[in-house]
Amino acid sequence: MLQPSITGIFIFLTAALLAWPLGKYMAGVYKGEQYWLSHLERVENFFYKICRIDPATEMNWKQYLVSLLAINFIWLLFGVVILLFQGHLFLNPAHNPSMEWSLAINSAISFLTSTNVQHYSGETGATYLSQLAVFTFLQFLSAATSLAAGIALVRGLMHKSRECLGNFYRDFVRSLTRILLPLSIVAATLFLFSGMPMTFTGPQTVHTLQNDTIQVATGPVAAMIPIKELGSNGGGFFGANDAHPFENPDFFSFIIHCIIVLLIPIAFVVCIGYYINEKRFGRMIFIVMAIGLLLVTIPIIMQEVKGSPAISAMGVPNTSGNMEGKEVRFGSFYSAYYSGINMAIPAGTITGMHDSYMPLSGVYMLVGMHIDAFFGGLGSGWINMFFYLIVATFIASLMVGRSPEFFGKKIDSREMQLVVAVSVSQMFIPLLFTAIACVVYLHYPGGNGTLNWLSNKGPHGFTTMLYEYVSCFAGNGSEFSGLGNNTIFWNLTTAIVMLLGRYIPIVVAIMIGGFLLHKKYIPPTSGSLRTDSYTFGGFLLMTILVLNALSLFSVYILGPISEHFMF
Repeated sequence: MLQPSITGIFIFLTAALLAWPLGKYMAGVYKGEQYWLSHLERVENFFYKICRIDPATEMNWKQYLVSLLAINFIWLLFGVVILLFQGHLFLNPAHNPSMEWSLAINSAISFLTSTNVQHYSGETGATYLSQLAVFTFLQFLSAATSLAAGIALVRGLMHKSRECLGNFYRDFVRSLTRILLPLSIVAATLFLFSGMPMTFTGPQTVHTLQNDTIQVATGPVAAMIPIKELGSNGGGFFGANDAHPFENPDFFSFIIHCIIVLLIPIAFVVCIGYYINEKRFGRMIFIVMAIGLLLVTIPIIMQEVKGSPAISAMGVPNTSGNMEGKEVRFGSFYSAYYSGINMAIPAGTITGMHDSYMPLSGVYMLVGMHIDAFFGGLGSGWINMFFYLIVATFIASLMVGRSPEFFGKKIDSREMQLVVAVSVSQMFIPLLFTAIACVVYLHYPGGNGTLNWLSNKGPHGFTTMLYEYVSCFAGNGSEFSGLGNNTIFWNLTTAIVMLLGRYIPIVVAIMIGGFLLHKKYIPPTSGSLRTDSYTFGGFLLMTILVLNALSLFSVYILGPISEHFMF
């Protein structure tokens, strides 16, 4: 246990150390400072000219938001069309069929929103063209969109009052050309050295020692996996995701997976401190997020390493922990460690099937996804943390008899109403759709025998459906594999939840950023609430935990907690 723990600490510290210069560099990129990649501006200007975009034009929050939504909508249509006709297009050596319409809509929305829930298996459900031109491309687009939205909100905290949040197209393109693409090239090179395939040949025919003949799928894997992790996306090239030896060939690749999935979310926190010149605030946020990550990850590891009490009660040695559904190369500790990280980030990549984890592990997975602010996904994790910051600032200010202020900008009823609306939607929408699914499941003629939704009934079945919607709303994409979700009902309902979970926080964040930007800056006094202090950081962490415990504890009792007491 000691050696895996040291390895886990090493992985996190390595990611944090690499994130410090990267975060400083990211701040310079968005400020327009000159770096060695600034020569790419000529390439960027070429594309601006083709698209008739003036990157120097500043946008108010409405223009910024319209541009963001418009470019996302255009590429959504592109993705759906390709998936609907992929079976008739090129780069299809396995002769995979086109996607059914509801699955095509679900899959395109899934990758557009950085959720990457997959109701198909990559080996048989997608062609090489779809993997690259749709899924890989949309993972770049979604990551760049998140970074642009996050930095727009950061600009709203600037001391100087101004009218504009920047230019969305400039932020978007620079996120791609100067951050995501260079890092992806480096990561892809490392993955290639570890043995990850990069080929356009069709499935390989292999004759086994048992004299069986099987088809082994390969493909341009190394082109997709880097942005899957760097962009907090999580969409796998294969159905088994990172448990597949082609996506995760060895322990070296496992370490790279862990580091790069943490890298940009941590770096963005550093970027905030440098961009607004509030490094103490950045350190405080980093510490709160790191503690939150530990509070999610450690209990999952403890549950999985301890193993199933039912197996121990039978007198069967359980020293390896809960190995059901785990990749044997990584065992219970590293599978649980990887799960904890990817629930908090939330990339949602897996090295084991969450359906087979211990019940209480499911509680912490749900908590990590629901909070989605312990580093979280690229700019979106910062956006969710910002909402908690506003709530904590409002409560703390009332406790000390001060009017709520955040970085010298007054927080009034308009901002609080928007933040509360987001907080309520984060709880209400997944629960509403879970309730609808339960009603359909119970009252549909023939029930589960006709629908074939659940492989496990009772509390575990309830958790399975709840997890699907929480994961979709949080942009995580992982799932309990015991759910038969490639149906019109699940494809369409989860698509709606993914859209709401993605764009409600982004829309509100950009609105609030625009409102704060216009407000007059009030210099701090000796009586001002210090929102960059470690005392406030402790209060912020408690606010996050209490709000989420009060809102969803009763639901957890119906699902994973009840299942735990059935052992």
